[in-house]
Amino acid sequence: MDFWNVVERRHSVRSFDQNRDVPPEMVTRVLQAAIHAPSAGNCQPWFFFVVRNEDVKRALASAALNQRFLAEAPVVIVVCAEPERSARRYGDRGRYLYSVQDTAAATEHMLLAAVASDLVACWVGAFDEEEASRALDLPSRLRPMAIIPLGYPAGPLPPRTNRRSLKEVTELVG
Repeated sequence: MDFWNVVERRHSVRSFDQNRDVPPEMVTRVLQAAIHAPSAGNCQPWFFFVVRNEDVKRALASAALNQRFLAEAPVVIVVCAEPERSARRYGDRGRYLYSVQDTAAATEHMLLAAVASDLVACWVGAFDEEEASRALDLPSRLRPMAIIPLGYPAGPLPPRTNRRSLKEVTELVG
């Protein structure tokens, strides 16, 4: 699929075909896209949990302010940051900014890879970090940054939301 078509087709989908699983090789491709994301100083402070367990998905949905659609996706990927990987090179800026930026870039790569694979997904950032950490029994070195339900659409895709115009969000300097 053409890159520009992927970008234009990408949007958040919260309704999944519960009768259609995502093959492991497709999940692997989505994760491979993530590890090709840019990373400050090439620290790569990301770690990914691929969740298929129904109980864990329900616990993550609960942690995500009861967003039940998370539990309905066949696969949920939790993107975690390992802030100290970036801090070893960049100190507090790596710990508090670069590790966040790097995992955000990895998350966006996964969302684009999902579209290119005819899958749908949603970037979920509204969740209780401590509750999500408990759901996955995360080691203290990892911080959950995003939850991505992944699957096939339950039906026709909803229309995209409007975007602000380029003119509205751009200023030419110089």
